[in-house]
Amino acid sequence: MTAPTTATDVNQPSLEHAPRTGRRMSWPVLLLVIAGALALTSIVRLITGANGITNVSQMSTALQLAVPIGLAGLGGLWAERAGVVNIGLEGMMILGTWFGAWAGFQWGPWTGVLVGIAGGCLGGLLHAIVTITFNVNHIVSGVAINILALGATRYLAPLAFEGHQGGSAKQSPPVDSLGHFSIPGLSGWLDSLNDQHWFFVSDIAGLLGGLVTDVSWLTLIAVALIPATWWILWRTPFGLRLRSCGENPIAAESLGVNVYKYKYLAVIISGGLAGLGGVFLSIVANPFYLEGQTSGRGYIGLAAMIFGNWMPGGLAIGAGLFGYTDSLNLRGGSANVHALLLLGALLLVAGAIWLVIRKKYVKAAITFVVGALVFAWYAGTNEVPNQVVSATPYVVTLVVLALSAQRLRMPKADGMQYRKGQGK
Repeated sequence: MTAPTTATDVNQPSLEHAPRTGRRMSWPVLLLVIAGALALTSIVRLITGANGITNVSQMSTALQLAVPIGLAGLGGLWAERAGVVNIGLEGMMILGTWFGAWAGFQWGPWTGVLVGIAGGCLGGLLHAIVTITFNVNHIVSGVAINILALGATRYLAPLAFEGHQGGSAKQSPPVDSLGHFSIPGLSGWLDSLNDQHWFFVSDIAGLLGGLVTDVSWLTLIAVALIPATWWILWRTPFGLRLRSCGENPIAAESLGVNVYKYKYLAVIISGGLAGLGGVFLSIVANPFYLEGQTSGRGYIGLAAMIFGNWMPGGLAIGAGLFGYTDSLNLRGGSANVHALLLLGALLLVAGAIWLVIRKKYVKAAITFVVGALVFAWYAGTNEVPNQVVSATPYVVTLVVLALSAQRLRMPKADGMQYRKGQGK
């Protein structure tokens, strides 16, 4: 005789068997794809002579620009895995930049880091109260926080910074550096190998050299947060309960999970991570707070999270991609972007071939035509306008999201309103 099943057993999935979101790419396949993209980039470098696209300085700059984007995306991941959409990442980054610089120039950079994180957490707490306790629409709340953070920092900056040496109504006094490091021996060897301009080998040396040359301690912390987030959310009971709140909060509640508590924790942590991204901008990237410093990186971080399919590894790749395209503005932008037109044309042709193999002939034809147009643009010009270089990060954001939209699987209860006991 079998034991009777309860309504919970029949209607609600257990936390251990919560549905997975999205199709995962295995690590061997992912590494093969990355190696293939790097090899194609190396071919383009040899054809065009644009050695700057994979040199150590370019990669080091790309890493520095990717960190705040990655931290913002990581913040979005924590919130949305618990079922709360966080459009307010930009505002929480702004709070991080202001609070970090304000505390940093007075009491030192590490104090600035802690206070900046606290400023981001404050924005996260406000978002949590409004969306979780009062059930306000998540998008409306996020937009309001962005506006509120911008207005608050504009009001506070003249009060806090004017009258101090180097300070003004829109800029803080300088903040001392957190310090940088390079790995002795390895950094120089990789730089020398990159200067040889060999096929593939020099490109790998440039990529690795950017990771070990002139790296900030805060960069090291930010990179470590990627695997730490994966381990906490996917390998601990705490993470399982938190993710269950984003998949099926009613089932989680029926199994004894305090859904409100986990949602609050997730959104506050989300704000803290976005605040840390803001601190990076005002202490590491620039040693001072400057109005408008975030430049939409909170939104790009959100795009990186979506591109990564709400997974830390994919998010890191997306942040690296957007950081790399952003770095083209700073180092030989026009020549490098022009060379990347050829790379884009080759990738589109490869995509067309893949679609033909999958018997999607109409999509393949469209992709091939677009690839031919991009190649014609490359062949018919020697450089691209500076406006195109400046717009490249945002264009890449839109293109990547459009191409990856078919495989995205957000948490099932993401953005949905929840009331305690609503499943009874």
